[in-house]
Order: sequence, then C-alpha cells, then structure tokens
Amino acid sequence: MTAPPAIPKSALLLGLAGVIPFLWGALTCVFDGLFDLGQTVFGARFVGPYVIVFYGTIILAFMSGVLWGFATKVEGSRAALGYGLSTLPALWAFFFVGGGAERALVFLIAGYLGLLALDYRFSAWGLTPPWWMRLRIVLTSLVLMCLVIGLMG
Repeated sequence: MTAPPAIPKSALLLGLAGVIPFLWGALTCVFDGLFDLGQTVFGARFVGPYVIVFYGTIILAFMSGVLWGFATKVEGSRAALGYGLSTLPALWAFFFVGGGAERALVFLIAGYLGLLALDYRFSAWGLTPPWWMRLRIVLTSLVLMCLVIGLMG
C-alpha cells in the first residue's frame, strides 16, 4: 500500500495564509485589546465578526470558481452537473449571508460544511488532485473553528 501523495508545500502554505483573515477576525472577537488596536489601525470593517463575514463570503465565491475549474475536466452531463454544483457556494453566500453578524455566521458555517461536501463529490469523481481532500479538511476545520469563535465571541 502506497502512501497518499503529500499536499504540495505551496498549496498548503497559501491555503494556510488564506486562513489568516479568519483567524484575525476570531482573535479580535476574543481579545478586546486586539479588537481596539485593529479598529484603530485598519478600521471597523477589518475586526471581529465583520471581517470574518466579509472575507468568508469572498472565499465561498472563490471556491465556486475552483470547483468550476474542476468541472472543466469532464464533458457532457457530468460537466453540466459539475458546473451547476460549482455555483452553489457563491449563490449560497449571495442569498443567505447577511441580516446581521450572527445570522451571517450561522449561514457561513452551513456554507462551508456544504462546500466540504462538494469538495468530496468532486474528489470522488476524480476531478481534484489526489491530496485535495486532505488539504480541504485541514483548511475547512480551521475556518469553521474561526466562524464558531466569531459566533460565540
């Protein structure tokens, strides 16, 4: 039995770097001093649940584009289904994320869980790199942790 291929270092590092705004938002939800510092330096939009909701919405839309790219690897009805499924994260964010920080965070949590299910489906169809699900599980776990902290903070 061979070991699964390693996640490429660049993909892992860039993926982890993409978690930084989530982590920053979560930390500013927990630490008042950090919130105050961030608000002074960066502005109100870049602290607390506001930055988590804003950035989380952007990343859901970005991930729709990633899935769309995977759908280009097949043709016919499988491609049509892949293209259709790939639009769901962006549409979810557009239609459901809003209405205040608490509601938005709840819908982002659901959106990221749904995205992970879509990642799994695209992986099961053989459209993703062999290391994709390991990377997505790590990143999604970190994002969900930050979203929950934002919700509770």
